[in-house]
Amino acid sequence: MTELPTPPAADRRPHTLTRADGSTVDDPWYWLRDRDDPATLRYLEAENEHTAAHLAPLEDLQDRLFAEIKARVQETDSSVPTLDGGWLYYRRTLAGSSYPIHCRRPAPEGVHDPRHLPEELRRPVDPSEPPDDEVVLLDQNAEAADHEFFQLGGFAISPDHRRAAEAVDVTGSEVFTVRVRDLATGELTDDEIPRAAYGLAWFNDSATFLYTVPDDAWRPHQVWRHRVGTDSADDELVLAEDDERFWLGVGRTRSDRYLAIHAGSKVTDEWHLLDADDPSAEPQLVHGREHGLEYDLDHRGDLLYLVTNADGAEDFKLCVAPVATPGRRHWVDLVVHRPGVRLEGADVFGDHLVLAERAEARTQVRVCDPATGEGDLLPMDEEVYTTGITGNPVFETRTLRYVYTSLTTPTQVVDLDLETGTRTLLKQQPVRGGYDRQRFVSWREWAVAEDGTRVPISLVRRADVPLDGSAPCLLYGYGSYELSMDPAFSPVRLSLLERGVVFAIAHVRGGGEMGRRWYEDGKFLAKPNTFSDFVACADHLVQGRTTSRDRLAIRGGSAGGLLIGAVLNLRPQLCAVAVAEVPFVDVLTTMMDPSLPLTVIEYDEWGDPTDPAYLEVMRGYSPYDNVRAADYPAMYVSAGLNDPRVQYWEPAKWVARLRATATGGGPILLRTELGAGHAGRSGRYDAWRDEARVLAFVLDRIGAAAAEVTGPPLDGSDTASPLDGDDA
Repeated sequence: MTELPTPPAADRRPHTLTRADGSTVDDPWYWLRDRDDPATLRYLEAENEHTAAHLAPLEDLQDRLFAEIKARVQETDSSVPTLDGGWLYYRRTLAGSSYPIHCRRPAPEGVHDPRHLPEELRRPVDPSEPPDDEVVLLDQNAEAADHEFFQLGGFAISPDHRRAAEAVDVTGSEVFTVRVRDLATGELTDDEIPRAAYGLAWFNDSATFLYTVPDDAWRPHQVWRHRVGTDSADDELVLAEDDERFWLGVGRTRSDRYLAIHAGSKVTDEWHLLDADDPSAEPQLVHGREHGLEYDLDHRGDLLYLVTNADGAEDFKLCVAPVATPGRRHWVDLVVHRPGVRLEGADVFGDHLVLAERAEARTQVRVCDPATGEGDLLPMDEEVYTTGITGNPVFETRTLRYVYTSLTTPTQVVDLDLETGTRTLLKQQPVRGGYDRQRFVSWREWAVAEDGTRVPISLVRRADVPLDGSAPCLLYGYGSYELSMDPAFSPVRLSLLERGVVFAIAHVRGGGEMGRRWYEDGKFLAKPNTFSDFVACADHLVQGRTTSRDRLAIRGGSAGGLLIGAVLNLRPQLCAVAVAEVPFVDVLTTMMDPSLPLTVIEYDEWGDPTDPAYLEVMRGYSPYDNVRAADYPAMYVSAGLNDPRVQYWEPAKWVARLRATATGGGPILLRTELGAGHAGRSGRYDAWRDEARVLAFVLDRIGAAAAEVTGPPLDGSDTASPLDGDDA
């Protein structure tokens, strides 16, 4: 085993930080923030070498895990086609290729609703023998050929379906170059916008579109208008946002009547509409921002449909307002506030309305009359599942497409005929080598937090794995931004389950699983609830004999990495091994530096540290600032050099302090992707390699590395039905 890397500049003086309350603190690893210092890169490379050396004995296991993942995923695959504008759009993947190929083929003339398509056109094409009338729009593999990293941040088809605006990032920085592609020839035009953020929206002339531009802090702060065939230097500024807490985004209503510009902070929304038929249209305000007032919108006829928390609707309600007078005083309730039923969204169609709801940590879809708001839930079969609508671009349709998945059910794509009620299963995610869902069971349990709050846990295991404390277990958590970690199937996870590992998701406060109050009770001054909830879930699994302390692993990424760091400071011996991916762990330093990407925007999630109350709470949980002299478990920590969301130095500094402070335990490993960002490497094979590395480390530490893999042999055969086939 190699020795731990020594910081090349260890003799530098610590940087003294002055906090908002006037106190000072020495930060001996502050120098790692300087990415232009050659010593920083040498240090990160040395850490990578150390991690590789430590994991070298597990290389055979990593190779086996990678082979298992690859053998279970149907590499040559095709998505369900989406009917739009006389074309059927879909994506294909090919074995050996890392990225999807975007394709289309003509639909029968005059067919505008999927239920009128011939049966064979509703289902995925044979990806190994594509149809003769297929048109390849974009092969991401060809575009990525000369780059270590490649991300397609947007691919917006023009309303006449003759052009596409595409956003490309080749560094992982999430700053994109926007290009225009002629879909008839497949060639790029001379149009190029060198610096853009997420979001593209075409006007109905198919020659003009909106895009967003980030500021130096990576905040989309401007919306610009580009006309195809003109120099981007001549583009027109449409809207600028000076408030550093607000991001701008652009889109189109499904009705094709309006383009929409959204200005949003974490707690406040403001929308502007532009006439999609007028490429020179100016934005018209819907309702001006009021702190704490959130609203989202869609359009039908002469009405706007607004999902909002107005008038104290904590779990949100649905209002309508005339397009001509859209201000708040004209909002009329269509679906009233129902405490305990979180209304997450409303999709409006020509003659139906679809509500996305959440209740008791379960997602649900309700189909309603757009005039009355009355309707029924779509029934589902399992206790623990996830569902939602997808791929419904056409406004005038009587077909609703939705997805369904669970911890044991591969993702299904289903078309619902709204006139007959008939459901057509178009595709189920395949598991090559054979998969029998009856061999696995999923269920829900409830832990009890320190304050008596019941915290849901979703679990899955192989049916024959005993719950007597002998099984290894991996507990995953997040708990921020009202994001819900909904239970979904993963063929990658089978490498754990087949080795007898129980997989569990802790739905802690700070997420959105139990409604808006669940989120509010895990943010700002209540943020510590997120961490104590996770500890309660881990203790519940041990005390209930799902697992034992020395066979428990915990994992989280980004804000979930903050969760892992804070939990380990609370209870260093909570588990045998912890994985923290791109973790937000240097909370105080980051939140006190408004020049960093996201910091000011994040005040509405974590609090402003210039307020002594928020500062004190942050000081109490910031992982980097609360490392203590204790035995920490084995840890695997990752970072991305080009990450704009969590700067690479946060995990690097945290690992350095852990190593200097911990009294035992470990090992504590750091691996930094030197050519990628927040999501790691971009190709699917690289991503599988990374996952195999993490799983090997975890399995070794929870005593499951040598476990016999049960189930069908992984011979690469495809035992899936004709409905199967999507590795997404």
